[in-house]
Amino acid sequence: MIGESKMASTGLTTVEVLTPADAEAAQGRAAGYLAAAGLRVGDRVVFCLPSSSALLCAVLGSLRTGVIPVLLNATLLDDERDQLIADAEPKLVVTDIAALAAFDTGTPVELARFPRGRPMHYTSGTTGRSKGVWSGVWDESTAAHAFTDEADLWSFGPDDVHLVCSPMYHSVSVRFAAGTLLRGGTCVILGRFEATAALAALKGSAGVIPTTTFMAPSALARLLALGRELPERFDALRLLVHAGSACPVAVKRAALERVRDGVLWEFYGSTEGQFTSCSSDEWTVHPGSVGRARPGRTITVDDDGTVWCRPPDFARFEYWGDKDKTASAWRDGSFTVRDLGHLDSDGYLYLDGRRDDLIISGGVNVYPAEVENVLCEVAGVAILAVFGLPDETWGQRVCAAVVPDATAESAEPDRLISALEAHATARMAGYKRPKQYFIVEDLPTTATGKVQRRQVAAQVGFPPAR
Repeated sequence: MIGESKMASTGLTTVEVLTPADAEAAQGRAAGYLAAAGLRVGDRVVFCLPSSSALLCAVLGSLRTGVIPVLLNATLLDDERDQLIADAEPKLVVTDIAALAAFDTGTPVELARFPRGRPMHYTSGTTGRSKGVWSGVWDESTAAHAFTDEADLWSFGPDDVHLVCSPMYHSVSVRFAAGTLLRGGTCVILGRFEATAALAALKGSAGVIPTTTFMAPSALARLLALGRELPERFDALRLLVHAGSACPVAVKRAALERVRDGVLWEFYGSTEGQFTSCSSDEWTVHPGSVGRARPGRTITVDDDGTVWCRPPDFARFEYWGDKDKTASAWRDGSFTVRDLGHLDSDGYLYLDGRRDDLIISGGVNVYPAEVENVLCEVAGVAILAVFGLPDETWGQRVCAAVVPDATAESAEPDRLISALEAHATARMAGYKRPKQYFIVEDLPTTATGKVQRRQVAAQVGFPPAR
């Protein structure tokens, strides 16, 4: 069992220490539990839970026997979650702590040396219908290449203590934790991100001092906002990585002042795959860049400004159950997530726009079409557009511009906004709900009547969100 003696509590957040020996044993038991439950190679198991050492071990135990975990956002409402579960067609669904605890009762089985696939995460697009990113099951050689690609990039090793700050339904959390544990390192796991808990953990409150961590820019900003509570410098850190959304220059520079030279890195990637990495020295010379292509990858930008990445063979993917969507993402061995950008003469990538008007709030993707589909159900709405505005805390905040139906009694502005807020609360997880509503007379459209979301921010008095 993962011992309670290795758990602590800081405020509302549970902090756990997971050693490689404890993790290996727990993964074996989790894999044995799945085998006894009848799951076989290629089957899927859904997890919709907060971060914990038990969840991490269940996920890795699944992957190391060829069972693919499907990791869903733990804040989804039941209806949202159930739609994704139905789409994933899993053999097992785990949505409560008691069910997860049962994984630790399995009879240990032999594990592959490396994960035999990637967890399936859901992403979305212009239709608002979420799609699973599926990489299938790898053979031993492919699994080794995929693991080494990530672990070598960040030089994970037995002396590392990795602080897991982001929820495990973010793909980077499992990647970094797996790289650390399977290279003989230790993980410190926060049940949820709190700046004070993260600071305490970085100072060694759990009995070990982290040497590596990943934080979304919003989390990094919240940590740095603690000001005088921070040490002059986090000398124990050898690697502090951020990604997931644009990092404000002020936050980046503040972070650079708190770590040693060469410690702060960022990368650009997506649920579908990884594109670039960028050291602090490179960023200083190429400010605003997200770096150059990662090893084994080639980045190109077409005439329309769309960014394409040619990855290694092990990094190929498809959209679960959607051949047309998959075909549109790939071209001659390269894929795109429809982000816009440009390359400088040294091959450094700069992002100019986000795919499908994607909003990234606190490092979490919000897809306007999905939110619009729900809000348009409210009586009194003629048409609306969901868009992002800059936010100092979250990077972007979700907003909605609404044209009322003048013929409806419920279209009175205050009443309509209250109805929209209530409907959003009932139908969507908190991170998707608009934080600000604008009542407008009309919306900018193309000649064919399609709403131009990128112009809505300017219409309501703000520069377009990037």
